[in-house]
Amino acid sequence: MSTFRRNLARARSHIIFILALLAGLALVLYLEGLLRNPFVRPPPPSPLSLIEPVPMPLSVPGSASTEQLEQARVAWTYFRNNINPVTGLANSANKYPSTTMWETGSFLIAVISAHRLGIIDDAEVSARLTAALDSIAKLPLFENSLPNKAYDVRNLQMVNYLNEPTAVGLGWSALDMARLLSALEAVERNYPDQAARVDTVVSRWELSRLVSEGQLNGSNVVDGLTVEHQEGRVGYEQYAAKILMMYGLDALHALRVEDNLTIRDVNGVNVPADTRLNTNQVPAFITSEPFLFDGLEFGFDQTSQRLASAVYRAQEMRYRTTGILTAVTEGHITVAPYFAYSTVWGGGASWSVLTLSGDRLDSRRTLSTKAAFGWDALFDTEYTDELVRGVAKLADAELGWAEGIYESSGEVNGARTANTNAVVLAALAFRSHGPLLQVGRP
Repeated sequence: MSTFRRNLARARSHIIFILALLAGLALVLYLEGLLRNPFVRPPPPSPLSLIEPVPMPLSVPGSASTEQLEQARVAWTYFRNNINPVTGLANSANKYPSTTMWETGSFLIAVISAHRLGIIDDAEVSARLTAALDSIAKLPLFENSLPNKAYDVRNLQMVNYLNEPTAVGLGWSALDMARLLSALEAVERNYPDQAARVDTVVSRWELSRLVSEGQLNGSNVVDGLTVEHQEGRVGYEQYAAKILMMYGLDALHALRVEDNLTIRDVNGVNVPADTRLNTNQVPAFITSEPFLFDGLEFGFDQTSQRLASAVYRAQEMRYRTTGILTAVTEGHITVAPYFAYSTVWGGGASWSVLTLSGDRLDSRRTLSTKAAFGWDALFDTEYTDELVRGVAKLADAELGWAEGIYESSGEVNGARTANTNAVVLAALAFRSHGPLLQVGRP
């Protein structure tokens, strides 16, 4: 054997060790991306990473001013005018004796917020909550499992959307139920003496029907049959999922905004949108509302603050570009079909106004009272101050706050609703007491 071969054989253990080190180094370099294949495209960035990496700073809490307390009293006037003396539930719109579970949740939130602000005293808040909870506990249930989508506040009958009695019912809404469950959670946290009533209400419901395979589950009645379907789109879906998970339900898929998130450029701002199409049952619209509720009720988490910041900033940028005060969300209008979604993005376009079926109705874009107060409470910027000043004339000491101002004509959108007046109260209470689901007694 030659000297070279003999030395090579003697050194083979060292050679193997060196080769192993080199292989390990190569693996580390590959994993760190230093040995990328130039022909392999890197994965695209997550849509979430492209949305508002620096979120809006939150407002600084402080005591309510005299002006803010007067604004709150105007909002509470709506409820004083519209609470049924027999059932203790509130009309969804002025003098219209019907309610949904969403609007019933809004009413409970209004009661708590009015108490936080000192607009009503301990005796009144106790009486209002007791009457409302006792009535909710008596509601006839759809298929004996969950509340129907609508009820007559005068007699607690199940009704259709024309407030006509229906023996069968319309089905249930997971989103509406989540709004009510959030309000019930707030009642229980802030008023322990009402906990037994809340438990009585919730114990009647088959909450498991609100979710299916980690997603929100709603239903409609079609030709006499109950048809269940996925419910919720980006914004509303995550808001509702947070609530349902507090009640032990598996809504994890609905909570994950990344699964269906895309982005759209609106006035130079990357805003969240949904990859799924709009349907008659599930609107795919981006409005202010779910982001406002997330902040006012829970307090933002890191993701929801970024999403909310983008939705807000797009509206401010539209104003900076056009000079048109912009605060858009869903709400009532004064012409058929009497409800529309003023969107940041919806139906394939920015700033579209859409009906539930997806028809355009841009002439009814509204500077929304509740969006103005909600954004001002959360972010308190110079622009939100302008928004509140812009809707200030809509206060009516005898009727409550009107829905808003039609952008195209400058006319008042004179609808008056439980939802708008409840958000005004919740926003003003947030400024001094923080999120609704944090215990904050006056």
